Amino acid sequence: MLVIAAPGQGAQTPGFLEPWLELPGVAERVEAWSELAGRDLIRFGTVAGAEEIRDTSVAQPLLVAAALAAAGALGIGHDQDQGQHGAMVAGHSVGELAAGAVAGVIAPDDAVRLVSVRGRAMAEAATAEATSMTAVLGGDEAVVLRSIEAHGLTAANINGAGQIVVAGTVEQLALFAFDAPIGARLRPLQVAGAFHTSHMASAVDKLRAAAKAVQVHDPVLTVLSNRDGAVVRIGADWLDRICTQVSAPVRWDSCMTTMSRLGATAFLELPPAGTLVGLARRALPGVQVLAVKTPADLDAARALLAEHDVHPDSYAPEWRLLVAPQAGTFRSSAPDRPGVSVGSGAELGRVEIRGGSHLVTATFPATIIEWLVEDGDPVSPGQPLVRLEPAHAIAQEDTF
Repeated sequence: MLVIAAPGQGAQTPGFLEPWLELPGVAERVEAWSELAGRDLIRFGTVAGAEEIRDTSVAQPLLVAAALAAAGALGIGHDQDQGQHGAMVAGHSVGELAAGAVAGVIAPDDAVRLVSVRGRAMAEAATAEATSMTAVLGGDEAVVLRSIEAHGLTAANINGAGQIVVAGTVEQLALFAFDAPIGARLRPLQVAGAFHTSHMASAVDKLRAAAKAVQVHDPVLTVLSNRDGAVVRIGADWLDRICTQVSAPVRWDSCMTTMSRLGATAFLELPPAGTLVGLARRALPGVQVLAVKTPADLDAARALLAEHDVHPDSYAPEWRLLVAPQAGTFRSSAPDRPGVSVGSGAELGRVEIRGGSHLVTATFPATIIEWLVEDGDPVSPGQPLVRLEPAHAIAQEDTF
């Protein structure tokens, strides 16, 4: 079975999003997500420096958007049919929101809306007191955990493969470093907050409030929870776990134990990939790994999907809807008659707003079934625009 994993905060690097924006439709999608997140994700993912993208309120939506853009390029995501099989999905910390969208629990737009609230709320909670995090590498795990507890700290991330991230106040961390466990190496992390600890309690409440507006579905892929590595089968349970996880430790070690128990044979990490693949190499011996870092890795990723019998297109629903990314006036760029085939990335129209417009593109090859709006119609966010029938292949002469 193939594992599809989404990384967490700290995986971002300056400029990592730039090559992805060259794929058809991705820049437009990320621009729409920027509106939802209230952050210029294109700028942050291309020209912003390391310090800017370290900001929690920036890093979190940027990471989720990147993972979802790559998943879309691979044809895996929230709108696949219940018959899809052959894969399990997991995300590390904020990566759980991307994983939930890939598994079909929430729509990508809702994942971006939630991560925007999550990032801001966690950043705000971090200002209440001087807190931080330190990675503990090596040492006897039992000894390390006893030392963490003795210093009043929290093992915020238990990542497996000899890596634990400890969190607490700056003073507690300084005392812990002075009295470090024997055989362990400490690496202070450049984060301004004790994430996944009780210091984030106020962020939980804000995320719960935002989650009330989100529609959830039961997952169509096997999705694992950071809380305990359990398989989550009910969408409402998944959403509750997402909220409480903000102030609870990430048990990535338990997730990898479940992956092994369920027969994982390959591990694919969505961008910005590398961190989780490194953990998988050490904790899941014999499992094939692939870090999808740039679009150059997509062919290898598609081959891995096919090898593990994950064929998203073969399980596609009979039709899908494209919706308005923003309130405004719809202007059509495509023929208004049904039966016309369009290719992936084809421009179907724009939603004009004051001072600009948002492009509406087909993210998969399809045939137009019917238009649900007309050129010049006012539209609201999320309003269906056109009904499309996905297609495996479209004759070149019929594609525009």
